[in-house]
Amino acid sequence: MLAANEFELNELTNKLETLLIDTKAYWLKIYYSLIYRSIFNLNNFKKLKNYCNDIIVKHPSFIFENSDFTSLPESALVSLLMRDDLQMEEVKIWDHVIMWGIAQNPSLPTNLEKWSKEDFLKLKTTVQQCLPLIRYFHISTTDIFDKVRPYKKLLDKQLWLDINQYLLAPARPVKSIILPARSGLVTELSPRADESKEHFSAIISKDHIAEISSWIDCKTTTYTTSNIPYKFKLILSGTRDFFSPETFWNICHGHAKTVVVVKIKGTDEILGGYNPLAWESSHTKGHWIKTKDSFIFSLKNGKIQNSILSRVKSPKNAIWNASKSQQNKVGPDFGDFHLYSEKTNFTMDGKNFCAIKGNYYEKPLRTSSYFSIVDYEVFEIVRK
Repeated sequence: MLAANEFELNELTNKLETLLIDTKAYWLKIYYSLIYRSIFNLNNFKKLKNYCNDIIVKHPSFIFENSDFTSLPESALVSLLMRDDLQMEEVKIWDHVIMWGIAQNPSLPTNLEKWSKEDFLKLKTTVQQCLPLIRYFHISTTDIFDKVRPYKKLLDKQLWLDINQYLLAPARPVKSIILPARSGLVTELSPRADESKEHFSAIISKDHIAEISSWIDCKTTTYTTSNIPYKFKLILSGTRDFFSPETFWNICHGHAKTVVVVKIKGTDEILGGYNPLAWESSHTKGHWIKTKDSFIFSLKNGKIQNSILSRVKSPKNAIWNASKSQQNKVGPDFGDFHLYSEKTNFTMDGKNFCAIKGNYYEKPLRTSSYFSIVDYEVFEIVRK
């Protein structure tokens, strides 16, 4: 497509652009950062740019949390910061601007306390186009103190005075321009425009929801579908959000009380697990998360007439939280049951695993270890 554009084969370029959007949506999301950087400064590809902009508004982590974020051209970063509908906390935007600026100046000391006036000036010059686009007056007092204050030398003196005055006396007028809060920001970031109009799941039924809810509450009898005490809020769908491990960590980071369900290829099996604690994508070292309340399961479905509940028997090995460097291969991991891919796609290489002997959980869920999936979903469990 880029070659066709270079040779000004406009009709071919348009057809290839449309083909990519219509048939390669998954691929576009996998390589989103590369594509965005490749087409940003080109005059053509309006459809693709609009498609990319729609994605980044809802999933800014595809750019900001990408390993090559710091190689983003300044013009592209500025364009993102100008968006009023960017669904990202302002303090996180600030953090990434600082990260980007420091990466452009590798000679800066790693210890901020050792920075000279010249070091701050160097960083200020690098991010001078970005600083006016930060919505400082929509950052919390704690984050101003912890995140912005260490770099206050980057800001104009009047702006820093106004920020402090606004925090202490928000009703008093300030001299600096107060940019509006980003209108697209919501508490629960979600790519779903209107969840209520969608079918809640492509994998599980209301009966399954009732059964899982009963297990969460350790009930001996199953709730009826009319008295389920929880709402299962769909936060990730493989077919909609795609199947890469990194997508799981980008979307599920910080979410606690989640249920993962997977549909096994070629069978009626539906496997899953419950994690009462939060998934964390920022750790540099992989580690076990201790809990006595997690469980894994196989649901009755089709020819499978009985569900299997397997509660954790080794709480210190309940959940494996992959390190940042592992998150391109490892997805949700319940010790005896996890999603894994060497090809950045859980559906492609059959590397997903379920132990045939219960190591960390009470019972095995199936008789063979490795399997492929056709879809998976993650729900956040919210009490009604």
